[in-house]
Amino acid sequence: MAHTPDAPLPDALRLRRARPGDSAALVALSEPFVRSGALRGRPLAVYAARAADFLVAEEPDGALRGCLALRVHPDTDDHGAAAAGVLYNFCVARQRQGDGLGSRLLGAALAGARAQSLGVLFTATTGSGRLFLRHGFAPVRPAEAPRAWARTLDPRRGARVLARAL
Repeated sequence: MAHTPDAPLPDALRLRRARPGDSAALVALSEPFVRSGALRGRPLAVYAARAADFLVAEEPDGALRGCLALRVHPDTDDHGAAAAGVLYNFCVARQRQGDGLGSRLLGAALAGARAQSLGVLFTATTGSGRLFLRHGFAPVRPAEAPRAWARTLDPRRGARVLARAL
């Protein structure tokens, strides 16, 4: 069962939409992943401007323990294809890794993408991508992804592009 934003999770975490005021916490949550090379660094202003893209997992004390952003890329061809979405900046705090939080965030993002009638979701990963693969994603060529997003991929990072039809 997918969780909706603001729905309580069994372990007292709740998923909700991020707010611009969460931008500093999003930077702090993402920083270990940026240092490891798993995520691209983004300035505080980007997190503030794109806060509406993010689902966050919040502890009762307000600490953010995970996040995942979904950016919609409208259809740009004339063939009636549904809009595509791109998942980015997916991270779970080390103390919450392995407890299913990543799956809950991804499940909620999939539900949100379906609610927006997206036809396909894309993501890029420098890791194994196991979680995405378990949720039905498969490797694709970057050329299959939205052009505007695919152009931002840095080939030096060696990321694989994955996609899932909805």
